[in-house]
Amino acid sequence: MDLFQLSAEMNIKKSAPLADRMRPNTLEEFIGQEHIIGKGKLLYRGIIADKLSSVIFYGPPGTGKTTLAKIIANSTKKNFEQLNAVTSGVKDIREVIDRSKEILGMYNKRTILFIDEIHRFNKTQQDALLPYVENGTLILIGATTENPFFEVNKALISRSMVFKLEPLKDEHIRAILDRAINDRDRGLGEFNIEIDGDAIEHLVRASSGDARIALNGLELGALTTSPEANGVIKLTLNVIEECVQKRAIRYEKNGDEHYDIVSAFIKSMRGSDPDATLYWLAKMIYAGEDPKFIARRIIICASEDVGNADPQALILAVAAFQAINTIGMPEGRIPLAQAAVYVACAPKSNAAYLGINNALEDIEKGKMGQVPNYLRDSTSKKMEGKYILDSIHDGKNYLYPHDYPEGYVSQQYLPDEFADVKYYNPIESGYEKVIKERINKLYNK
Repeated sequence: MDLFQLSAEMNIKKSAPLADRMRPNTLEEFIGQEHIIGKGKLLYRGIIADKLSSVIFYGPPGTGKTTLAKIIANSTKKNFEQLNAVTSGVKDIREVIDRSKEILGMYNKRTILFIDEIHRFNKTQQDALLPYVENGTLILIGATTENPFFEVNKALISRSMVFKLEPLKDEHIRAILDRAINDRDRGLGEFNIEIDGDAIEHLVRASSGDARIALNGLELGALTTSPEANGVIKLTLNVIEECVQKRAIRYEKNGDEHYDIVSAFIKSMRGSDPDATLYWLAKMIYAGEDPKFIARRIIICASEDVGNADPQALILAVAAFQAINTIGMPEGRIPLAQAAVYVACAPKSNAAYLGINNALEDIEKGKMGQVPNYLRDSTSKKMEGKYILDSIHDGKNYLYPHDYPEGYVSQQYLPDEFADVKYYNPIESGYEKVIKERINKLYNK
């Protein structure tokens, strides 16, 4: 590299966006993703020891996928190559493979190939990599925002470890912003910035776990706000709202507003109002509420308030939670809305919920009954090598329901002390009406 190239690179680095300049260079600088990169974790040990095998980083934008690849590039003694799947083709892959073979033959040094947005490679491009990943010529690091189990060649997946990166937590975004504000070399430390607390919190919420969004908003605010007389650049909530183009709403995740909105959401579903349900759901999503938290509330409501009046509600609510884990946000808002509206529109019954509460209350009060002999386990029981004396009576006289018409025979299943207790009282609503009719028919035989 000549002096002109070196000068050009330095100028590009200085004029790069704040999010790029603040990219961590070492594991010690990296913030977040402790579940995969915390000290002692497998990925951490692999990078430190320079013994990394092929990996794929999967997660939403701005969570550190490319940054981890850069850290590996800075710390490895292996040859490092990089391609972007958007701008590269099979020809570029072949050139990297040829260089890797040459370096391996001359210096016995393997090559780490980082491919950003690997899901953009088509099957032919991915297949071109496979033999060289398989024989060890290349160590692949792929980064993708899409689920690699759907978008990446199964043969490549089977030869790689997949690490899922989660949206950064609020405390991580705050720490990243604080570092950027105070860093004089790579950040905005020379600008003498003061930022209001509510402006910081809005940046945190608006980022939805994406550090790049937070840093871009901070940089835009700093560059477009004139200093005051004392030279301080004052960043207020209004300034930050303009910079991220997202209006702040009052919503503290640990404050009264949080609990009030969640309560309104649940009560709207319970009250069978789909429009109010969608409004409160939208407010939580807009404010950056954890979608898994929302999905768990829908599951609880589906079981507690809908129950057996429409058993499909619980199935759909659980499916929405699984969908969130699979596709993430913002697309996750769709299954959340579908499940919440279904629960809101479903017939309601809390009979099962009341039933388990009443049964637990009896147990807590010490109302303990014994299992009738004919319901006990009829297999051999031993205690300290000796058969229990009355075990020969256990299970005797039990009536097997499948030996009778409709798979039912009248038989007492509760302890004698509870023989007439009714814990489950189905109501005349939805499918529970069918359940009630069947129970009454059987019991009145």
